[in-house]
Amino acid sequence: MKVYIGPYKDHWSTYDLEQSYLAKMHKVEYGWQVEEEKYTNLDKTVIWLIDKWQDVLNLTINKFFAWKNRKIKVRIDDYDVWSADHTLAYIIHPILVKLKENKHGSPLVDDEDVPDHLKSTAAPPKENEYDTDDNHHDRWGWVLDEMIWAFSQILDDDADSQFHTGKTDIKWEQTEINGKKMFEMVHGPNDTHQFDREGYEKWNDRISNGLRLFGKYYRALWD
Repeated sequence: MKVYIGPYKDHWSTYDLEQSYLAKMHKVEYGWQVEEEKYTNLDKTVIWLIDKWQDVLNLTINKFFAWKNRKIKVRIDDYDVWSADHTLAYIIHPILVKLKENKHGSPLVDDEDVPDHLKSTAAPPKENEYDTDDNHHDRWGWVLDEMIWAFSQILDDDADSQFHTGKTDIKWEQTEINGKKMFEMVHGPNDTHQFDREGYEKWNDRISNGLRLFGKYYRALWD
């Protein structure tokens, strides 16, 4: 496999400049928190000038950027699909890790997908119906963690060894079934191997749930 995906097309915007101006002038954290009804005459003049500068950018440099295509080259080799789930995990896992590091927002996550202490019903009552509850971002953080963990387990070829203890002593003994000679696998005298089936099933169920969450919230994987 060989993958090269270049950056998105550039687009120069005056949005951040406008937001910074409003936040500074009105002493708030974000410019969008200032309602238009509260704009002063100075605000309106500055925003008008900023918008005109955006028009200039759109007619010049942004036209050039729009003309350029994003560079994307993907080559899939035959061996990549021998274990496609493992191959894709090499790409998905680091992307999820980077997304968690850079995320600037959170999508809506259903209560049914998170532990009880992260449900919206476990958060203090909201002041306004349109507000997000105090667990909103924590729910998405938990979902991301479960996805990241699931793909890390897929990448770890030795992950299930934690459920095996002791030593294996296996012998093959010849036997006869319905008149046919066959070999039967039997435990030798030094076999102390134990398999934690309950722990394995819980581990496997968690992986399956992480992959289910990945599918359910795939279209929410944005920064």
